[in-house]
Amino acid sequence: MKISVIGGGPGGLYFSILAKKANPEFQIDVYERNKADDAFGFGVVFSDETLSEFLSRDPKSYELIRSRFAYWDDLDIARDGQKVRITGNGFCGCSRKTLLQLLQQRCQEEGVVLHFEHAVDNLTQFKDSDVIVASDGINSLFRDKQTTDFGTTSVLQKNKFVWMGSTRPLDAFTYFFRNTPYGPIVAHTYQYEEGKSTWIFETSPETWEKAGFVTEDETGTIQKLSEFFKEELDGHGLISNRSHWRNFPVITNTAWHKDNVVLLGDAKATAHYSIGSGTKLAMECAIALADAITAHPNDIRQAFHAYEQSRRKRVEMIQHAAKVSLEWFEDMDRHIQQDFLPFAFGVMTRSKKVTLENLAIRDASFTDAVLKDFNKSINNSESKTPPAFTPYQLRQMHVQNRIVMAPMEQYAAQGGLVSDWHLVHYGSRAIGGVGLILTESVAVSEEGKITLGCPLISSQKQIDNWKKITDFVHQNSKGKIGIQLGHSGRRGAVKRPWEGHDVSIESPWKLLAPSPISYNDKMPAPKEMDRQDMENVITQFRHAAKNAEQAGFDMIELQANHGYLLASFLSPLTNNRKDEYGGSVTNRLKFPLEVFRAVRESFDTDRPISVRISASDWAENGITQEDVLEIAKAFQQAGADCIDVSSGYTVNYQKPAYGRMYQTPFSDAIRNSIGVPVITTGAIQDIDQINTIILNRRADLVALGRPLLLDPGFVRNAQAYEQYPAQDIPNAYEAGISHLYPYKLSERKAAEGMKKALKPENHKIKN
Repeated sequence: MKISVIGGGPGGLYFSILAKKANPEFQIDVYERNKADDAFGFGVVFSDETLSEFLSRDPKSYELIRSRFAYWDDLDIARDGQKVRITGNGFCGCSRKTLLQLLQQRCQEEGVVLHFEHAVDNLTQFKDSDVIVASDGINSLFRDKQTTDFGTTSVLQKNKFVWMGSTRPLDAFTYFFRNTPYGPIVAHTYQYEEGKSTWIFETSPETWEKAGFVTEDETGTIQKLSEFFKEELDGHGLISNRSHWRNFPVITNTAWHKDNVVLLGDAKATAHYSIGSGTKLAMECAIALADAITAHPNDIRQAFHAYEQSRRKRVEMIQHAAKVSLEWFEDMDRHIQQDFLPFAFGVMTRSKKVTLENLAIRDASFTDAVLKDFNKSINNSESKTPPAFTPYQLRQMHVQNRIVMAPMEQYAAQGGLVSDWHLVHYGSRAIGGVGLILTESVAVSEEGKITLGCPLISSQKQIDNWKKITDFVHQNSKGKIGIQLGHSGRRGAVKRPWEGHDVSIESPWKLLAPSPISYNDKMPAPKEMDRQDMENVITQFRHAAKNAEQAGFDMIELQANHGYLLASFLSPLTNNRKDEYGGSVTNRLKFPLEVFRAVRESFDTDRPISVRISASDWAENGITQEDVLEIAKAFQQAGADCIDVSSGYTVNYQKPAYGRMYQTPFSDAIRNSIGVPVITTGAIQDIDQINTIILNRRADLVALGRPLLLDPGFVRNAQAYEQYPAQDIPNAYEAGISHLYPYKLSERKAAEGMKKALKPENHKIKN
């Protein structure tokens, strides 16, 4: 087989080594436009996990790299003179130039032919090649000539960064954050060989412009950065190497191969430097490509398919984590306002891959300090109390822990009446230890129901049935219960989900909405609301609020999310009115605020009201982050005590970006920009994630939906897992403590032991 590799970077070279080593009969040529000793950039980073992979694949390459790397186990976070160290991380740095030389040496040893100063501008010269590996970087010529075939997208991120070096020695990977007169700048730094370190400076475009940086002015850039980071550089200078300011491109491809051409490295996918090296990702993919071709030497199409199948999910996961991480740095102006320890914890957990438990296994002294600081900040004398089990207060409502049962539709009401099903449903979660229960959406009128199975709170009988539930919660638990009041709007009069998703019932009632836009082609168009319709709905919400107080609810949540009536006023995708209730976000807010004020005026002033909003429509031209912040601020100023942050379901053509804790960036932005308490939700699965979210101040309360559906004892299991001595376990259930707590303790120890056992081997060279 004849293989031509375009691009002599680490990915292309390492693929060539592995493929040639496994298949000595292959003819492999590498074509590189630069000289053999040219290298742009300074150092590259590898983790212990990646080093272990190198060792298993090619021990000779591993030993060469290992003999020249700078290893560290520590990570420092420093901000304006404050610093904290987190141990147990296991990374190494290596000079990019040295790495290329070592890999070139291994190529020559294995018989790979290297061609330097060989510019390639078309593929015609490789027409006799069986495989062409396009490993020619971010600006890949061959990918860009066939972007349609590869399905290429390249999106420039907003932050500015510049890659430099220094002679400043470093004994840990260090994030240096510096507040300058123009705004915050961060330096991502690490030593890659003795006396040499990489310094990647990053800042927002606003700070970059205010500071007077110029893209290609290396002298001016060094002068300014050296002054800003004078203390951090400690008398050492900065070194440039074509160090021009850039914006990071996030590159993806829906297909990784076309005919006999296959993409590798940055040509295929980029990952932001804040979670690791693109070199690391390229070399890991090189391993998979070499394996695939070795396994299918006579079927290149099958080889490429195997390569993509083995790596696509992993690459997409890394890119997702990298995107979350880079977005954290894009919002650095907001995060840097936090106190130092929660800020440092936020840096460590920014991508959502690392959690409190992960960090505790690495360095318990750091997590202990973070926990102690958190509990001190809320005046809790028990310094190690898990954040999830600390109390919280909204107005005069005191919740014993921060775990919330999210509104989950049951569709089980008969004639608007809740029944024993609802009593068991809500009651079991209350005695199960949930701090705050939020009911499913309770319609304020018959025409405000989503389905025929939705509950109401209009008649005395309906109020009395709800009161049985609230009385049970209050008499048998320390939990609080809030009612979500809502109106379905254009999403009403549909079948229950198990009968047909978003399918209209046979005789739908009149639907109302800000604009006559149907939710989908299976549902009728709603009536565009006139002023009389608005007055009627306001009256319905007002009556429902009074009835909720009579029914004994501790709190009201106003439903303004998921494309229902109030939410459809807020989104530009569902509100195209030309009057005072449409157009700008200020106008789109008017009717929802009128409803909110009516509810607030009608409910006991000692009891709180939250508003649940959709922070993203997950659709083009939908609600913006600026809109969301204005909406949250407006409700806060109108008297809302809390914003419950959700997203999506505004339109049926949404394209959500799901993932664990995927909505926490939205709640983070609202909480820490507006200064309003928030509830977050969305793919939150365990107590570790809940504790992490609260510790890094992304939310004040955490709502669980599906995890509580089949596990009403979620909180009790979590308390046992954390060995937290709950004080609210009913007397009849106390005997269960002697079983559950030891069982969960042994389960946790086993899990932690497995994590430690699976941790990659430490590759530090022993002296």
